[in-house]
Amino acid sequence: MSLFDIRVPAVLLRIDRNPFHHGTLGAVRSLGRAGVNVHVVADSTGSPVSRSRFVRQLHPPPPPGASAHDIAVALRRVAARIARPAVLIPMDDASAVAVGGLRDELAPSYLLPAMPSAVPEHVADKAELADVCAALEVPHPTTLIPDSPAQAATAAWQLGLPLVAKWSRPWLVPTGTGLRSTVVLRSAQEARELYLRSEEAGSRLLLQAFLPPGPERDWFFHGYVDRSGTVRGGGAGLKLRAWPRGAGLTAVGRWTPNPQVTALAERLTDELGYRGILDLDFRRCGRTGRYHLLDFNPRPGAQFRLFADGAGLDVVRALHLDLTHRPLPEPAPLAGREFVVENYAPLNALRPAPAGRELAWHADDDREPGRALWPLWGRHVSHRLRDRLGGPRAGSGAPAPARVVHQAAAPPPGLSPLTDPSDLSDDEKASSC
Repeated sequence: MSLFDIRVPAVLLRIDRNPFHHGTLGAVRSLGRAGVNVHVVADSTGSPVSRSRFVRQLHPPPPPGASAHDIAVALRRVAARIARPAVLIPMDDASAVAVGGLRDELAPSYLLPAMPSAVPEHVADKAELADVCAALEVPHPTTLIPDSPAQAATAAWQLGLPLVAKWSRPWLVPTGTGLRSTVVLRSAQEARELYLRSEEAGSRLLLQAFLPPGPERDWFFHGYVDRSGTVRGGGAGLKLRAWPRGAGLTAVGRWTPNPQVTALAERLTDELGYRGILDLDFRRCGRTGRYHLLDFNPRPGAQFRLFADGAGLDVVRALHLDLTHRPLPEPAPLAGREFVVENYAPLNALRPAPAGRELAWHADDDREPGRALWPLWGRHVSHRLRDRLGGPRAGSGAPAPARVVHQAAAPPPGLSPLTDPSDLSDDEKASSC
């Protein structure tokens, strides 16, 4: 008998237009293999996800930048077609923030974790996350928010160069503008010029100190917080390779137990009253050894399938079981297991993996997405190269991915940071981190 209540379907929502979001495919396969009917509300144009045999039905998503009302209308339309309550899983930040605010309106058509509606937006907003970390004394990069181009230039000199620039609400950054959610700046003039595009970006500009990457410094934590507040279905992982190199998404990750990272994650969720799936990013400071929280994503991380354990549990399965009031199996960690995104790290997909490995796209029981990947990816890469050589190309499809750079704190003088330097430890004050 199945552990799952397969009478309850799952609806995956993704507003972001990225056709190569392997996390969506991972969720489709995970629940589909358990016998759950999976509906996908996302743009399937040019996406290998649409080829999966585990997709029950594809539905058109609300457009990028859609209002909460438009998102609710789209989800109610899907609910009417399904005609039974379903577990709703947002797969990107825009979806998670919208669904958090619509929780009462979407019930009883959708089953969602019970937590304060403002929490997803509170942690996804990078400016508000800095406040959260300061209040909870969780290490976080010192964050400055300039109020003018001149202040942006001054902050750049105070933080030191290079530095990291982020838009506080990256899901609002419009496509086709050339703006990226996170970039490295190498001059005060670049900071000044970027500030001038704040209105275009749709949210505040944040400037943060830069911590160079290094061996065993990039970590992540995935988990599901159940109705009782217990973290289930995940663990701590080490980023072995990133795309782009030294920054960005996890191309190769390894399940690596880390009590410090786990303790930070559990403290955050407990203090916030968080319920549901989460994906946290950390960088360890090479000098102090402290783990600095960089991002709190209130939804599944793209590499969540790394943490599929010996009992078959992962974060999306844990969510479905919990929300349908089914017991969760006891955890069976598989330390050393690897996850490889083969279009970003093809050679790693061919190397031996003694502790086991899962590929993002290729699977023996679901071959079509893997077969579809390479011609679609080849066209995507050729378009990107053509854009770089010849400028913007109208209708090119997916936007250039953000260059994500992880960083840690360096208390500067002058502008008032969200993380007050007086709250930092002596080690942090003595460190370039």
